[in-house]
Amino acid sequence: MTQLHISSSPHIHGQKTTSRIMLDVIIALMPATIAGFIIFGLKALSVVMMCIAVCVISEIIFNKIVGKEDTTDDLSAVVTGLLLGLNLPADTPLWQAAITARVFMLVAFSSLAKPSFPVDSIATATPLVDLADGKSVDLLDLFLGNIGGAIGETCKLALLIGGIYLILRRVIYWHLPVTYIGTVFVLSLIIKDFSLVEALSQVLSGGLIIGAFFMATDYVTSPATPKGKVIFGVGAGIITVIIRFWGVYPEGVSFAILLMNILNPYINVWSRRKLFGRAK
Repeated sequence: MTQLHISSSPHIHGQKTTSRIMLDVIIALMPATIAGFIIFGLKALSVVMMCIAVCVISEIIFNKIVGKEDTTDDLSAVVTGLLLGLNLPADTPLWQAAITARVFMLVAFSSLAKPSFPVDSIATATPLVDLADGKSVDLLDLFLGNIGGAIGETCKLALLIGGIYLILRRVIYWHLPVTYIGTVFVLSLIIKDFSLVEALSQVLSGGLIIGAFFMATDYVTSPATPKGKVIFGVGAGIITVIIRFWGVYPEGVSFAILLMNILNPYINVWSRRKLFGRAK
């Protein structure tokens, strides 16, 4: 007589592990990380290393307190610290890097969390500030990263290389980043009287690229279905544009992603697949 084994899903396991996925994310972030160190110098290295160290140590301490097994070998704490460091200016005081995240810093330490500038440049306004003031920016500088900003957000070439790597490795799917970036481009094009240069400047400025590929695609806080990813991307793009053009902050990516993260449970419900054989 055949025995039936009852267990909860998943019933089929793939070969991808958390540590393998996190390693792919780290590899994908390496071009932007190296570019940030080249553009901003050793001070950028100290900020990134501080963030990684604090995240790893915090996870070890937390696991000890709650009696859990050590989970640092899955590399998720390293990815968290790396992303945090890359989203901060190179001039960030190390004590701030150790205790705060980007959005908290923008709200609580806005006078201190100012963008960094390349080591061989004179400190000027960031591209988003220039765009808000009606000034033009050089698209090649935006693409290669010869601009002010956070450590890992300036070199768009490096970020695109990492994003394409994640898509090819099937760590993320194209739906969310493409719709997010595309929404910002189309809305900026309309708002700026169909100026291609202005629209591309908005896409290549600030943290849109790093946010679309590396932050909005987080497994836990992003939708599971392709339809849900598109909804998330469009919503994040709309919020980003609203904040950039009419908000008090020149940048809107971090706030947009956080707001869409809050809506993610509802998006998953709206976009879930209909089970075969089940009535509506």
